[in-house]
Amino acid sequence: MGVPKKHKTRSGRNQRRSHDHLSKSNLSVCSNCKFPVRPHEACQNCGFYKGKQVLKIKAKTKAK
Repeated sequence: MGVPKKHKTRSGRNQRRSHDHLSKSNLSVCSNCKFPVRPHEACQNCGFYKGKQVLKIKAKTKAK
């Protein structure tokens, strides 16, 4: 089993981890309702994908 020969400083450790962050996801716009959606996924607001309805979305009710 390998044992480190030198102590790794906090700055060296953090510099190595600087690229391990999450990237912001890209959003596109639904062609039917102009709602922001993730690419290559059906719209959660209206159920359309590439101009065709693929999901049945129940009518949204207002909570009192």
